[in-house]
Amino acid sequence: MFTLLRRQTPGTLEPLLEGPRVVLRPPRMDDWSAWSSLRSESRDFLTPWEPAWPRDALGQTAFRRRLRQMQRERAAAEAYGLFVTSKADGAVLGGITISDIRRGVAQTATLGYWIGQRHSRQGYMAEAIATLLPFVFVTLGLHRLEAACVPQNEPSKRLLEKSGFRQEGLARAYLKIDGQWRDHLLFAQLENEWRNRRR
Repeated sequence: MFTLLRRQTPGTLEPLLEGPRVVLRPPRMDDWSAWSSLRSESRDFLTPWEPAWPRDALGQTAFRRRLRQMQRERAAAEAYGLFVTSKADGAVLGGITISDIRRGVAQTATLGYWIGQRHSRQGYMAEAIATLLPFVFVTLGLHRLEAACVPQNEPSKRLLEKSGFRQEGLARAYLKIDGQWRDHLLFAQLENEWRNRRR
């Protein structure tokens, strides 16, 4: 189940997506403190799987820049960066992003996600992905959603497989993660596969 809100800018989707326990919504400036605290306490948990954090990664100014970039990408329909929040109390649990939206003959995008350590392995991200997929395949009308993870990230591999993604191959030195070029397993889910799973 999901609903959509629109910003003042004509044609710009600002999704508000609701699942049984989570709400996916665009981040706001007043989220900075909760986001910064969650990322800080989860640093050792997250950094092995993410690009190297800049020195000011958790600062308020950096967060403001990040929000402006997300707003520009939404306005251009290039990417949608959302916070995963608790439906019960509104707490920030993590983040999920559809990026690199490619139209024309491709009709595809890339999925990214992170979750705070204290909220991990409780099914929140699996629910967030399930809540996001109707927006990807119905509202945006995309044909394919791609994702990638380093081969050693077993929880991420299991999450993608549980969410209906199929492993398609290995990309050598695909992304620079934690300061090193790392191989990644490539996954994807097609719109017709998603519809078949829903049946």
